[in-house]
Amino acid sequence: MTIRIERYTRNDLDKWDKFLYNQPDSNFYQLSDWKQINESCFNHKCYYLGAEKNGEILGVFPVVFINSLLFGKIMTSMPFVNFGSICSISDEISQLLLDEATTIAREVEADYVEIRGIDKVSESLPTVDHKISMTLDLKPDPDEIWNAFKSKHRTNIRRVYKENITVKHGREELLDTFYSLMSQSWKSLGTPIYRKSYFRKILQQFPDETLIFVAYKDDIPVATAFNGYYKDTVEGMWAGTIPNTRKIQPNYVLYWEMIKHACLNGYNHFHLGRSTADSGAETFKKKWNAYGKRLHWQYILNKQQEVPQLNVNNPKFALAIKAWRKLPLKITTTIGPYIAKNIP
Repeated sequence: MTIRIERYTRNDLDKWDKFLYNQPDSNFYQLSDWKQINESCFNHKCYYLGAEKNGEILGVFPVVFINSLLFGKIMTSMPFVNFGSICSISDEISQLLLDEATTIAREVEADYVEIRGIDKVSESLPTVDHKISMTLDLKPDPDEIWNAFKSKHRTNIRRVYKENITVKHGREELLDTFYSLMSQSWKSLGTPIYRKSYFRKILQQFPDETLIFVAYKDDIPVATAFNGYYKDTVEGMWAGTIPNTRKIQPNYVLYWEMIKHACLNGYNHFHLGRSTADSGAETFKKKWNAYGKRLHWQYILNKQQEVPQLNVNNPKFALAIKAWRKLPLKITTTIGPYIAKNIP
């Protein structure tokens, strides 16, 4: 029997996550519940493509279609998170899934398909690799991690503890605090933020795979992070610090508490989030003995004939970012979600 490419509806996805769980290179962002999250929170059309033979899944490819007046028609795997891409048992299956995505791009007249992966899915596609995933390998005993740090790094962590920094973790009971901190942090960076309901929906769809961490100074929240947990890996998804406390450097304690929690709960790897190569974020993560791996963003070009430059490093967005930083917080949290939903 030949291999068929299916376009799954929500009711057809019962086999999807079972396939992923048994694949060594699958990741949290490929799970089927992201389809409902992106459809319900943003009203984006999602194409969840599966390659099947004799009823058995051989590969999957989650793709989200963003139809934006601001930025054009974009198909992305996966938007708003660190990566996504194809998970399949062979290059042949991957190519069939790419072919189907190309067909859909023509049907919906998308400008391009952006595939955000850890590894390349094809050697023939245009590729950029300016983003890095930083990974810390964990141990069951967090003291092994601690003792491997440079003495200066241990000193910095102890120094921040002396600022009376404490950390709590939880779920929806910390959502308001998380959102308040993230709204202030992203405003200072010139980045529009999503609605709070987006983060709530993620917590609800992944009740056993997500946690919020909040760092407090003298009981006042100053830094936060939102993590996903899948198989043996922790995914650092979002993190933020309010601008007026960054000089205290609460992230030293926040990250150490998250690392300890991951070690003591049996995780083997911690992806410390996506960073731009040679950035301050990459330098900070290296202090934890994390190592970097280039992410590969590949493109199926359709109506657009050049690799897109939809990122904060594009000079044409510089004025918009500068202006956004000056807006009142109430305005950025009100209009920001209308913009953020269209920036993959």
